[in-house]
Amino acid sequence: MKRSAIAIVAVTLTAQVIAARAQVPASPPDCPGEPALFHPCALEKARTFRPPRTRDGRPNLQGFWRGQPSATENIEEHPKTEDDDGGKSLIVDPRDGRVPYQAWAAALPRTHRATYVEPNVPCFPSGVPRSMYVPTQIEILQTSDHVVILFERAHTYRIIPTIARPHVGSSVRLWMGDSRGRWEGNTLVVDVTSQNGKAWLDQAANFHTNAAHMVERFTLIDADTIHYQVTIDDPNVYTRPWTMAFPLRRNKERGFRLLEEACHEGERNTDPLINLRLKIYPGMSGTKSR
Repeated sequence: MKRSAIAIVAVTLTAQVIAARAQVPASPPDCPGEPALFHPCALEKARTFRPPRTRDGRPNLQGFWRGQPSATENIEEHPKTEDDDGGKSLIVDPRDGRVPYQAWAAALPRTHRATYVEPNVPCFPSGVPRSMYVPTQIEILQTSDHVVILFERAHTYRIIPTIARPHVGSSVRLWMGDSRGRWEGNTLVVDVTSQNGKAWLDQAANFHTNAAHMVERFTLIDADTIHYQVTIDDPNVYTRPWTMAFPLRRNKERGFRLLEEACHEGERNTDPLINLRLKIYPGMSGTKSR
């Protein structure tokens, strides 16, 4: 998106967001945090919850939120170690909680870890969906025709039109992909294409190619919890589409604002890894996967 277009959206947000933000009452989370248990519970709660709404009648997703930070280490279940807090799998389909790789692709995460610098280390954008569960805060803003997601990490953001608009051309490849949103009842559905395939899903090097197609769903299930789901389809490396789900929990700290976690300034970890003969991950093309 051109700078002028971004500026227009930013000005519109400044004018509309303050008026649109609703004060919502606090409520304790009823659904457990473990994704396999949270997902069915959240689906049930969403059936009866009546979310607060913006001036134009849409569910009000605005505020500060945080995802499932342990997943940035590994989206699959993994044990606690000296440098890893451990965590349950975010994957709710398939039920075994594993990424359904094709046989030839299943060994690639191990190869990638031994060959490449983890893409978050040089401060590259985390991509979709990893940006939703990196261990920092996010802010969601809304206007009548856009949803904007601001990430505390590395100045990244997403601008999601919620009016009918075609995706960018297939020749365009972006770190955060190209997002197009629509409302289905109380759920924001976001269709994501045109990723560049250079972001990993986690530190364990789970991956997709630049042909990946993702569909996200954001649904408020109580005043302080968003049920986030993402289904990932990439027939180049997976045997089937698969789905992750987890809660986004509201940050209710009074006066909270996103901090400027610049990342690039002062980054000192990449050069030593390059000196150890690790390389910058080049990404994977869907046409050249095998």
